Amino acid sequence: MKQKYARRLAGLLSATVLLLPLSATVAEEAPVPADEAGGSETIVVYKTPTCGCCTKWVDHLRANGFEVDVNTVASTAPVQAQFGVPRRVGSCHTAKVGDYWVEGHVPAEIIQKLIDEKRDDIQGIAVPGMPAGSPGMESPNPVSYDVIAYGKDGKFYKFATVQGKSSS
Repeated sequence: MKQKYARRLAGLLSATVLLLPLSATVAEEAPVPADEAGGSETIVVYKTPTCGCCTKWVDHLRANGFEVDVNTVASTAPVQAQFGVPRRVGSCHTAKVGDYWVEGHVPAEIIQKLIDEKRDDIQGIAVPGMPAGSPGMESPNPVSYDVIAYGKDGKFYKFATVQGKSSS
């Protein structure tokens, strides 16, 4: 009987976390005002506190010239829901740059391509899963992987193909 109530309580706690507003996030760093970002786009990243690959991805973005604001959240699910990220492409971190969402280990150069093209038919781009050799997932055996775009028409299509980078 105690297990039944423990499971029910755990479910209620999980539901409560999902209902937390984004304003309840804890920023790791002070936000950079847009007018002080040196003209570059600021990427706002939402990640859980224990994810090491997310931290490496943020380092990758910064190394490639992006201003990055990091928000630590208990779960990225509410952020994904707010931005309209389909569950099918959900990953361990979610970001927002301009009017677009970015999900998973998308390379900085592909994010820059999205920004430069100013596509109004795209809601966001994603790297589903955690491909070996993607930024934050460096590997001695990198693979080629696709960056998927999610259109405003609700359809998925290939935005780019990337060759993963070796960790050596």
